[in-house]
Amino acid sequence: MAVHRHVFSKLTLSTFIFAAAIASANAQDASAVADRVKQLMANQGTEISWSAINGSGSSFKLEGVKLSFAGHAAPLELGNVSFEGVSDDNGGYRIESISTEAYTTTEDGATIEISPFKTTGLKVPAAGSTDPMAQMLFAEGAELASLSVKLGDKTPFSLEGFSVEVTPPADGKPIEFSGAAEKFTADLSLVTDPQAKAAIEAMGYQTINGSLDMAGSWQLSDGRMGLSQFDVTVDNAGTFGMTYDIGGYTPDFIKAMQDVQKQMAAQPEGADNSAQGLAMLGLMQQLTFQAASLRWDDDSLTGKVIDYVAKLQNMKPEDIKNQAKAIVPFLTAQLNNPDLSAALTAAVTKYLDDPQSLEISAEPASPVPFSQIAASSMADPMALTKSLGVTVTANEEE
Repeated sequence: MAVHRHVFSKLTLSTFIFAAAIASANAQDASAVADRVKQLMANQGTEISWSAINGSGSSFKLEGVKLSFAGHAAPLELGNVSFEGVSDDNGGYRIESISTEAYTTTEDGATIEISPFKTTGLKVPAAGSTDPMAQMLFAEGAELASLSVKLGDKTPFSLEGFSVEVTPPADGKPIEFSGAAEKFTADLSLVTDPQAKAAIEAMGYQTINGSLDMAGSWQLSDGRMGLSQFDVTVDNAGTFGMTYDIGGYTPDFIKAMQDVQKQMAAQPEGADNSAQGLAMLGLMQQLTFQAASLRWDDDSLTGKVIDYVAKLQNMKPEDIKNQAKAIVPFLTAQLNNPDLSAALTAAVTKYLDDPQSLEISAEPASPVPFSQIAASSMADPMALTKSLGVTVTANEEE
């Protein structure tokens, strides 16, 4: 699974970088666009080459595209990348779509097959624009029909119907985005650990199916970024959800981070990167923690786990529940936060009696700098639960 995420992330990044290259080039000259692509990608530590350019005007194609990334010996062979509907837009450009071809690669014994990846409604601001969006590429959507990872004749993971929609900022409002994956499937029968395999078979999860939903927003002026929904649902098991809210993630912050990363990538192997590391820590002081949460909504998984453990220990499910309730206060006492310990004990007891939902939230009274969180985690990690305002609840509506 790590393999397909690695390849997919590189494929996504390369597609967006291609689009950004149009900003200062003539849309009627495909060669100029290609040269600009090469220049911009080189600035970001990625070398691009192609065998031919086919087409001009509002539609053209780069053929035989290869990408070389810093730290990776073998280039990524993308094949052809198509630009469609290139037009002028207030001195900049609008591109109706940029798409790759179907892509297949084999890495570490796994074959990854990815359908054409397509981004739509790309806006490239004019050079020198004072708009906050001028330093970035904005796309109104992205689509990926399918992705699969195969080991021989087995398919450990597959995904279908992934899409993202983005609403552009207007009148000072934030960018809003939403996305979904209609279906994913994982073959857990391929797990080799004997204990894990036995548990999977006992609970009937040899093959799991599920879906993904997400939504959020980003305010460019102050860098307030929130993920209001990120739900992974597994059929006949439950839904794991997370949210977060941070501040300071501005376009200037992103550019500064990229500059430091470029400096680190340019250093020879084994060189001292301590100066860049300190610069990175300095930048992290600009980010603030506003809130976050982790939530589990049960759909029979908890009962199946309790029944399985009860069988292993030759006990009744109720005895397993009572045993867990008794252990929780002793475990939570180590947090050195009596209020949180009591809340955890009460929430776990309530959840085990009637498994519906369990949620851990952190919402400090005022924003906490990330640098302070890092320092506290090393000096007194237990104090973090107080400074971040951590709470635990069970069986409450979202």
